[in-house]
Amino acid sequence: MTKSPIYILAIESSCDDTAAAVLQDAKVLSNVVARQAIHEEYGGVVPELASRAHQQNIVPVIDVALKKANIDKSQLSGIAFTQGPGLMGSLLVGSSFAKSMAMSLNIPMMAVHHMHAHVLAHFIEEEGFDKPEFPFLAMTISGGHTQIIKVNSFFDMHVIGETTDDAVGEAFDKSAKILGLPYPGGPLIDKYAQLGNPKAFPFTKPKVDGLDFSFSGLKTQILYFVQKKVAENPNFIQENMNDICASIQHTIIEILMDKLKMAVAETGIKQVAIGGGVSANSGIRNTLKEAETKYGWKTFIPKFEYTTDNAAMIGIVGYHKFLEKQFENASVVSKARIEF
Repeated sequence: MTKSPIYILAIESSCDDTAAAVLQDAKVLSNVVARQAIHEEYGGVVPELASRAHQQNIVPVIDVALKKANIDKSQLSGIAFTQGPGLMGSLLVGSSFAKSMAMSLNIPMMAVHHMHAHVLAHFIEEEGFDKPEFPFLAMTISGGHTQIIKVNSFFDMHVIGETTDDAVGEAFDKSAKILGLPYPGGPLIDKYAQLGNPKAFPFTKPKVDGLDFSFSGLKTQILYFVQKKVAENPNFIQENMNDICASIQHTIIEILMDKLKMAVAETGIKQVAIGGGVSANSGIRNTLKEAETKYGWKTFIPKFEYTTDNAAMIGIVGYHKFLEKQFENASVVSKARIEF
């Protein structure tokens, strides 16, 4: 007797991307994301504008996801949605829609922790991508989070190191802003860094005890450095953009790798997976791949489309929650801050 496939509709609306995906068991049938370009002119995400854009985007995005997956909504087994953390207004759009649709179809719904999804994105069935074995270390690096997590099973995870102030993604974006680059600036730093000398301008790495991170001091250091150099030469940024970006990126990668090496030494776990928007950075990806031969690690880097905010990663958590019957009722609430 063949097992009936489980179809999960997943909704992600934690920040400024409206996303929907359909999974058949652990395989992604569709993964649709509507980006919000409106925030670029403000140099960052404006929460009120984000939630309004989600309201405009959510119906067409879900419609396209179902059509691309070539299934009817009546075939859905359950609906997964992001419960938090994130922008409250944005989260409410996704959760409200999920509740209404699940009730109308009389199917269960699963509330998903956004950061758990970044970790478990590695378990999406994808050709050419290996899955980590438990236990493994996960480093989640994004605009709002920087964490090292010990992952014992799908639903047994413990944060063993995290940022004490700013997230790594914010360090990239704020550094880009100092250099006059448009938002989001992280990908542009990565682009220019590939053409520059990473040792051109040495920056001091912050000293933080244990496995925790700090990036606020580095941001301040970069600001003062640029201000001083521009006072000496008004064209300093334009003349040295590649080298400045390469030096910033090199310093940030060294901070991350120092803590990761410490975590491997402390836990004895040599399986390391990364996730979150900043894991799209080419320098971080290359350094982590080099660690396989340099330190004897086994490293896992997700497919590019599963690094930034997307619904497929929400769907894979929803699928495993469905298997465990971890369902929610209509009283479930969105949470801007949510315990890991």
